Amino acid sequence: MMRQYELVERVHRYNPNCDEALLNKAYVYAMRKHGTQKRASGDPYFSHPLEVAAILTDQRVDDATIAIALLHDTIEDTDATRAEIDQIFGEEIGRLVEGLTKLKRLDLVSKKTEQAENLRKLLLAVAADVRVLLVKLADRLHNMRTLQHMPEHKRGRIAEETMDIYAPLAGRMGMQDMRQELEHLAFKTLNPESYERIAGNLSDLRTKNQGLIADIEKELSEAFLARGIKAEVQGREKWPYSIFRKMLSKRVGFEQLSDIYGFRVLVDDIDSCYRCLGVVHTIWSSVMGRFKDYISTPKQNDYRSLHTTVVGPHRQRVELQIRTREMHEVAEFGIAAHSFYKDGHFDATGGRSFPRSPRKARPMPGCGGRSRRCRKAPIRKNSSRTPSSSCSRTRSSVSRPRAR
Repeated sequence: MMRQYELVERVHRYNPNCDEALLNKAYVYAMRKHGTQKRASGDPYFSHPLEVAAILTDQRVDDATIAIALLHDTIEDTDATRAEIDQIFGEEIGRLVEGLTKLKRLDLVSKKTEQAENLRKLLLAVAADVRVLLVKLADRLHNMRTLQHMPEHKRGRIAEETMDIYAPLAGRMGMQDMRQELEHLAFKTLNPESYERIAGNLSDLRTKNQGLIADIEKELSEAFLARGIKAEVQGREKWPYSIFRKMLSKRVGFEQLSDIYGFRVLVDDIDSCYRCLGVVHTIWSSVMGRFKDYISTPKQNDYRSLHTTVVGPHRQRVELQIRTREMHEVAEFGIAAHSFYKDGHFDATGGRSFPRSPRKARPMPGCGGRSRRCRKAPIRKNSSRTPSSSCSRTRSSVSRPRAR
């Protein structure tokens, strides 16, 4: 379990001016309140809020959000009161901890509703401060990581709720890493047979194409360097869930998919993005109809990047995303990235603190208007359930096993 000083150090790495006294006080208070309580896994209950706080340090959130993460279950599960938290930590933190308690109770409603979209709207309405949603998403992510310790009859409901509500919500907030992991963990529970089959196929392909990702990274890096472009190349396999959705949308098997690999090219400025694109299209053939310029025309959640697909080594199709490091921060961390940086520098003055309303923070596209990109496609646990519709990832990052 992370120690007190280790948590403070994690925050200090990205915020040298963090309020260490607040973090230490919240750590000790939550640890004492949860006392001897245990998780379903048998671990001390305090390990959960601590892991939630750790997840949020990866998102580089502010001190208050870390404190709220540590305290988020105290009103619901201990003898702590709103008045006591107000007195010790201030009214703002007390209000936000109470807001999380309301969202926890809202989960009970979600078990009975069939309209996940209505619940998503309700979540946004109830959470008057975006920090409440950030902590709630991190709370759900840790619960999904430890889902195996829950009774089996609860796992399916929790996974469906995650896929229907929390993963799309993370996507709307621009937090793509969190969205992908939530989808991945839910997919493993909801459709274990498909997950295992795709994971096995990926393992076989990894053996067959051993070193391919490293070779492509090297070839691209050398091509950029030869033209005087400073760039970092990151290669990866696509997530099993992403592959599953592509198989559904194209109505093909794994063997017919040609773009299993994805690469990111990170540069320092916009001009370098387009220069890198030119280099890529010079050394490899581009695939017609697969170029998207989200720099000149950003997505509604503020995502910016160049997307292209090329035919790389061994006739292997490769998807590339080219963007600046600042764009990458927004792509990975969404709202959290915008909250702490001003003109590319850390803003310790609070001049860009979290807004009160997530709707004001940045536009969050939803499915309420039934855009043309909304789709339906089945995901089933033992072929027993069809999900509600949600928008495809191609526009608003709201995703479920839907056709793209």
